[in-house]
Order: sequence, then C-alpha cells, then structure tokens
Amino acid sequence: MSPRGTGCSAGLLLTVGWLLLAVLPSASGTNVTAAVQDAGLAHEGEGEEETENNDSETAENYAPTETEDVSNANVVKEVEFGMCTVTCGIGVREVILTNGCPTGESKCVVRVEECRGPTDCGWGKPISESLESVRLACIHTSPINRFKYIWKLLRPDQQSIVLVNDSAILEVRRENYPLAFQCDTLDNNEIVATIKFTIYTSTELQMRRSGLPVTDAALIFVLTVGVIICVFIIFLLIFIIVNWAAVKAFWGPKASTPEVQSEQSSGRYKDSTSLDQLPTEMPGEDDALSEWNE
Repeated sequence: MSPRGTGCSAGLLLTVGWLLLAVLPSASGTNVTAAVQDAGLAHEGEGEEETENNDSETAENYAPTETEDVSNANVVKEVEFGMCTVTCGIGVREVILTNGCPTGESKCVVRVEECRGPTDCGWGKPISESLESVRLACIHTSPINRFKYIWKLLRPDQQSIVLVNDSAILEVRRENYPLAFQCDTLDNNEIVATIKFTIYTSTELQMRRSGLPVTDAALIFVLTVGVIICVFIIFLLIFIIVNWAAVKAFWGPKASTPEVQSEQSSGRYKDSTSLDQLPTEMPGEDDALSEWNE
C-alpha cells in the first residue's frame, strides 16, 4: 500500500468519526425533545382528564336537581279498560286513561285494542237473504285477512263436511230442505270464534215472513192505544190543575147535596129518638081530671 492511500484512509476514518460524533448528540437531543413533548402531552392529557372529571363532578352535583324536576313533572298514569263490543268471539274495547290526560281531562281514550270472549257464539243471522240465496259472515275484526276461516256443512248424526271456501263471506243457494252451516275463525291456528247458521227453504221463509206482520201489527196497536191513553190522562190532569176553580165550582153543589141530605136524615133520626123517649102518661093527670069532674 502506498503512503498516499494510507493518508486517504486515515482521513476517511476521521471524517466518519466526526460524523458519528455529530449524529449522536442530535439523536440524543431529538430523544430528549420527544420525551419532553411526550411529557407535555401527558400533562395536557392529565389536565384534560382533570377538566373532564371536574365537569363530570359538576354535572353530578347538578344532576339531582334535574332528576327532581323530572320526577316532579312525571305523573302517575292510571289506565282502565272499557266494555268489550261483543259478548263472544273477538271484538274491540277502549283503553281509557283516568289520570294524566294531555288536555287535563278526567278521562281520555288512549287506544283501542282487541278483546275476546267465549268462542261459541251460538246461532247467528245472515247478513242478507232473498228467496233464492243467503249471505253468511264469519266473526272477524279488521283487517279481515288476518284470520283463517273454515266453513262446515253440518249434518245430523253425521260428520260435518268442510267446504272449499275459506273466505269470511259465504253465499249459499236455498235448497228444498233446510241447511246448517258453521264457521270457525282461527288466529294462529287457534279457534277464537264459532258461529252457526240455519238456512230455511223458500217456503219456510215465506211462512215466517207472513207470520211476522200479524204479530207486529198487534204489538203496534197495543203500543199505540197505550200511548193514547197515557197522553189523555196527562192532558186531563193538566186541565184540572189549570181550571181548578171552575172544577171546584162545578163539583161543589153536587158534593154539598149529599151532605144536606145526610144532615136532614140525621135530624129526623134525632127527632124520632126524642119522641120515643117522652113518657106516654104524665103523673097526676088522671087525678086532676077526676077532681074537675067532681
């Protein structure tokens, strides 16, 4: 190796050494600066946490007052239920608020909800009928498609026949013999209402219709006569009260005549009684007559 190469390598080493010495202090300074910044951030975070804690403590101190205000503003609400619209099957009823109504009323309707009664509704009446056909309806509430309907043709001493129709309305044509149908209303595969119908023949329907007016006419006649009699009595009482002086003057002489007659009869009875009590012969009258004759 030449002396020139040796000098270059030595200068290179010195340069690298100086660079290392320059880099290390700067790195340590950077670390110190980062540490200081981290410490500052930590102090800031602690300050923020302390501020938040103070705010939360302040909020907690004021929270009971707000709770008290809210508790004072809240009113205990009392609810009662109205009567169900049906006595069997499914219907609706009102939910009534008896305390805490918005407008200050004593009672107010909050909502309308479904109510249920016994499932068996007995025998029902058609919604419409003619001499040719009859329309029957199952028991349901709105919406009508919420329920499932099963129609059955009832037969005496035999198993009933399930019909294909699964709607709430069934239209049936009259036959030469009476028919009986039954409709079951199901909600979630549970029977909630059952109703039966009797379909009479055209002849039976005419006979029933012809028999009804006679009964209705007799009932109307009796009611009309009763109303007329009541009105007459009311007007008569009003007339007597208004014209009481004239009525009294009219009935006065007639009422006094029996009194006079009773007084006269009582006077006659007294006279006859006094005459009966008088003696038949006076004492000493015969002696005086005998002396006068002498």
